[in-house]
Amino acid sequence: MDSSDPYQTPVPTDLSTAPKLTPKQILTSFDGRIPRKTFWLWGIGFGFAFGIVLGIVTAIAGPAAPTVTPAGEVITHSPGPIFFLLMLILAVPYIWVILALQIKRWHDRDKPGTWVLIGLIPIVGIWALIETGFLRGTVGPNQYGPDPTEP
Repeated sequence: MDSSDPYQTPVPTDLSTAPKLTPKQILTSFDGRIPRKTFWLWGIGFGFAFGIVLGIVTAIAGPAAPTVTPAGEVITHSPGPIFFLLMLILAVPYIWVILALQIKRWHDRDKPGTWVLIGLIPIVGIWALIETGFLRGTVGPNQYGPDPTEP
């Protein structure tokens, strides 16, 4: 579309090819589809990075090491309120990213994102792992976008 004419009819975009998602879109958006490889790489990578951050926060604000008194008593120290506040703050982005990845995988399977709730059902929730982690998505475009595995 020529930028000099704002009234020009827009040219329809080609929906046969999947747009490449940015890392921000992969981790924060609930729209679109991602293939299994992207799901696993970003899920494991984010989990590893989150574990490192969690370890640092625990080392700084977590419970102190147990101490032994001269009488031989072991005194344990519970974590303070700052630790629990930091854990709560860190839980919000962690849950958001995990939901974003799973919802995009459900979309790739041509199912609504609310299917992520099946993972909360004991034993039956294993099916969520099979669906999102191991089964191929819909071949070709579906209602959630173009096939992310096609070039």
